Amino acid sequence: MINVDVQHCGSSILISANGELDEGAGEVLQRALDRVTMDERDLLVDLHAVTAMDVDGLLHLLNLHRRAERMRLRVLVTGWQPQPQQCMATVAGIPGPRAATGERYALAGFRRLLEEKAQRVRDRSDFADGWLPRA
Repeated sequence: MINVDVQHCGSSILISANGELDEGAGEVLQRALDRVTMDERDLLVDLHAVTAMDVDGLLHLLNLHRRAERMRLRVLVTGWQPQPQQCMATVAGIPGPRAATGERYALAGFRRLLEEKAQRVRDRSDFADGWLPRA
């Protein structure tokens, strides 16, 4: 379960998340982004209090980022904790603990790679659970 606090600070919006980024995070993150006005130019997503993330949570975070960029917001995600970073490293295929994926997240190419690989992981999981992959 994830909770978010949204603060407007001049031309910036701050989304502070806490809890777990998982399959239930999508609607919460979408509602937070729905609060953006035409006056904001920057989106800061603070993950200091996010202790865990799974593939679904990663996909929701990537979707939030993509939606924000379409709204012409500059996006910065900060406060990456060890488990969410390790989740990204595992999905991206980067071996070893403590991979610095939080810094790589800022790169559009790395986000696209993550999204493609995370979607494949999710599709395989859905198929293994007896569901057909999403089209």
